[in-house]
Amino acid sequence: MEAILIGLLGFSILLFFLSFFQKDRYAVIEKEVEELSMTVLQENYQMKKRVKVLEEELMMDGEVFQGRNPSPKKPIHEVVKNQVIALHQQGTPLEQIAKQSALTKSEVAHIISKL
Repeated sequence: MEAILIGLLGFSILLFFLSFFQKDRYAVIEKEVEELSMTVLQENYQMKKRVKVLEEELMMDGEVFQGRNPSPKKPIHEVVKNQVIALHQQGTPLEQIAKQSALTKSEVAHIISKL
């Protein structure tokens, strides 16, 4: 009986010392999560910078359009035209079509008149 207890005690001490030399799996996972987090933060920062640049460009374009020399009207995109036509065929009023498509009533009427 004593031999079994001494054997188990010796085995437990051996396992205890081996645990210090084991590679910590959680440290590796923690490092990977930290790297992933940093990557996401960097990409988020870069995306915000790009959005800010685009917003500034749009603001500058808006100033040009509001200047003394107004540029000619931009053509209406085919997707918007198709949306207007589909809404008209469904019986949607012109006012609602204009709100949904961000066009004026006259532009909506012009698209519908081409049918």
